[in-house]
Amino acid sequence: MRAYHPAPLARKPPAGDRGVDRARGFAVDEAARAWRGEGGVFRFVLRFVALILLAGAFAAAVIDGARSLAAQQLALTPMGTALAYAFPSKFPLLQPFVERRLHPLLWDPVLLAILSAPAFLDMAVIGFFLFYLVRPRAPAIGVSSRAR
Repeated sequence: MRAYHPAPLARKPPAGDRGVDRARGFAVDEAARAWRGEGGVFRFVLRFVALILLAGAFAAAVIDGARSLAAQQLALTPMGTALAYAFPSKFPLLQPFVERRLHPLLWDPVLLAILSAPAFLDMAVIGFFLFYLVRPRAPAIGVSSRAR
């Protein structure tokens, strides 16, 4: 009768080889590892930001709902107004920065539409998009995820 010998555990690479992908033979930076699913800290930070945005969207929706009930008409806070209240000294500098440094067409059709949309909608869309970006990868078809 043969004795049971479990498979040897995978060894970690030496400390000096962290940026090298041995299977492909080229260097891999930390951001690429994070996007491939190997960087837990980057995913955690993005998920935390997405959760904060979704919580802010919920709070903005509750505030807008209470304001609408009190006024007996629909009252939605635009994202531009919310950002102007949150950052009163920095928000007026946004338009000149975008028009001079990035592109003037980015301000007028794109950012003005985003800033005029309701705050809860903007925060919810960005939060869900971030959650979509950092979702776990689907397991490969035909490959077992069990440890052997």
